[in-house]
Amino acid sequence: MKTGITKSALFLGAAFGALVLGGTAQAQDATAPAAAVEDEATTEIVVTAERRPETLQNTPVSVAVIGGQDARDFTAAGDDTLLSLSGKVPSFYAETTTGRIFPRFYIRGLGNIDFYLGASQPVSIIQDDVVLEHVVLKSNPVYDLDHVEVLRGPQGSLFGRNTTAGIVKFDTVRPTLDRFDARGTASYGSYGSVSLDAGIGGPLADNVAIRVSGLFQHRDDYVDNAYAGPSADGTKTPRKNAMGGFDERDVRVQLLVEPTADWTSLFSAHMRNYNGTSTLFLRQALKKGSNDVSNVSRTTVRFDEAMDNPQDYDTYGMSWNNSFDLGGVTLTSITAYETSSGYSRGDTDGGAAADFPVGGVANGYGQSMGRLADLDQWTQEVRLASNGDGPFKWQIGGMYFDSRDITEFYQRAWFLNTAARNPNNWVRLHDVNTSWALFGQASYQVTPKFRLTAGVRVTEDTKTTDLLKTADTAAGAVTYPGRRHVRMSDTQPSWDVSALYEVSDDLSLYARVARGFRGPTIQGRSAVFNSDFTTAKSETIVSYEGGFKSSLFDNRVRFNLTGFYYTVDDIQLNGNDSNGNGVLFNADKAEAYGVEADLTLRPVRNFTLTAGASWLHSEIKDKRVYAQACALNGVLVCTVKDPYVTRTVFGANAYFAQIDGNPLPNAPEYNLNLTARYDVPVSDSGKFFISTDWNLQGYTNYVLYKTDEFYSDGNFEGGLKLGYQGGNGTWEIAAFARNITNEKNLKGVIENYMAAVLNEPRVIGISLTGRTR
Repeated sequence: MKTGITKSALFLGAAFGALVLGGTAQAQDATAPAAAVEDEATTEIVVTAERRPETLQNTPVSVAVIGGQDARDFTAAGDDTLLSLSGKVPSFYAETTTGRIFPRFYIRGLGNIDFYLGASQPVSIIQDDVVLEHVVLKSNPVYDLDHVEVLRGPQGSLFGRNTTAGIVKFDTVRPTLDRFDARGTASYGSYGSVSLDAGIGGPLADNVAIRVSGLFQHRDDYVDNAYAGPSADGTKTPRKNAMGGFDERDVRVQLLVEPTADWTSLFSAHMRNYNGTSTLFLRQALKKGSNDVSNVSRTTVRFDEAMDNPQDYDTYGMSWNNSFDLGGVTLTSITAYETSSGYSRGDTDGGAAADFPVGGVANGYGQSMGRLADLDQWTQEVRLASNGDGPFKWQIGGMYFDSRDITEFYQRAWFLNTAARNPNNWVRLHDVNTSWALFGQASYQVTPKFRLTAGVRVTEDTKTTDLLKTADTAAGAVTYPGRRHVRMSDTQPSWDVSALYEVSDDLSLYARVARGFRGPTIQGRSAVFNSDFTTAKSETIVSYEGGFKSSLFDNRVRFNLTGFYYTVDDIQLNGNDSNGNGVLFNADKAEAYGVEADLTLRPVRNFTLTAGASWLHSEIKDKRVYAQACALNGVLVCTVKDPYVTRTVFGANAYFAQIDGNPLPNAPEYNLNLTARYDVPVSDSGKFFISTDWNLQGYTNYVLYKTDEFYSDGNFEGGLKLGYQGGNGTWEIAAFARNITNEKNLKGVIENYMAAVLNEPRVIGISLTGRTR
């Protein structure tokens, strides 16, 4: 990765130069007046949260929207698009402890902290109308992006599979039949960070158009491995610039054909090649009694194994979206296929055991590797919808989902002051998840100002896990005593009812109640610890929300406010069992309530301010449930604030904390986000600008139990961009900074080793943007 920067920079410059020259040539032919600078604050926002184009104000669902260029600004330093959106809209949070190949998402506090490759998540990711369910597919990069919609609350009657938390819906730029269109953004910054996000396309012939989109990102290795002892895996140490870099290469081709006036067909194919560094755990970065990480180095680790934490994945996919206008109704068919393979390896204890003793004793070491040998996902959706302008609108449809993968897990964990060690440390598993659903939605305009909408869905979700092979790589003996085949299935209804009342052209009131469910889940990874599979039955949610949406003063002020309350019965959680193994389990319930607010304000010309805020109270309710706490070699290494009990595990004390009354993990108590932009016109076609964005995150607990160490409170990050935009917006040159104050924020933990996961460092650079008008 370190030697690729020269060729990367040459490729970047050549590609960007061709794009800008092409875009400028087209712009010179444009007939729009030079002074016609787009005023985004006065443009109505159109969303497809109900599978129909509709203004945001008239959609009875809590929706937040991020534009494509805003998302590209957030990733100018080469950051992952999906992770960079965390905190940019109210109630949405994202994190990872498995590198950028496995992001985890949370909406209104609901998510899944499990890092198992077969884990299910209550947040669905949809890219160009295709649901991406497997955790690896959810990491598919988003580029040449048109906009993002975050739909908060249970969604089931229209989109993909059931989801109890919500949906993040990405829509990319599509081919155009009537004009040539191109855009691209290129940047270069600290640590040799390079990013190129571009798309180009237009008509090929009558009724045929194409678009080619690509993403290239690179960062040099910049983290030193300072460990000087014997390496457990033969890696040479110490080493300068051993890890931290990545190469991301992605391309997508879309072909749009209109064979007849009533038939539109869009074929899309994409590929991804990624190699980089998985998450760096920093052993004993946390000291007992404190969550302060201000003195922890981001650029030095002491790893004695895991081969510098490599990560490598390849993904390919395609979809075929056909729409038929049958006169009064539209028939839509979406067929999609995704396949992926790769691996991720990590020093899970975050350092060398001899360097970090507990009570004067070396406290064990461990490494893990997860390998996705093969993944295949097929989806087929058929939908029939009315397309008239009458008061009654409806949609019905069905969906079939089939996901199959073969995964391998290697886990080594020794405790050096005892003879205790898990005898099995390699397993191969086969996971199958099939699901079918029938769904429908109808809305009726009862009066010119009042509309009712209702939807229903019936889903069968079936999961099967087979243990294909297990081995003790040290002793050669296989002692696994548990099940080798587990099948779980459930059929459940989902529904939603909403009402929208237009008080005036500028103000709408809405209310919504919805029920959703997440199917049963199996975790086979526990076999690597010589323990039986663990399972969790379906969870169900009933959610209530209501609020208003307003667009005032000729759309120069937009203010939306939502209040919500939900109860999740049999909520699926992840913790540890009495043997210290990662497990799935159901708690009785969780309850949460909160508010969300979005504001866009343009008080004077050339100045735009956006702000978002969310506040959340969440609570686990089950006095019977305990989670294993932070013990190593029988020593409690963190400060547990919940009542706990002591048991003997592997010949040493283990501690189990009662989690009743605790907040959901990775559920920020509040989140504030702010963006501002000020333009200084200097001619009819050009202007200087300065823009900034900030995010402040409230109390966030990273585990199920409460401690003085495993939480954050007051994390914040900011970005700054200033530059010049010319040619009526067809080109731009700017300087930028991401994490401009170089904050060190705690983002995750490995409990037993007091290991910390930190946010990305500050990156300063320059960017170039070109586009056609």
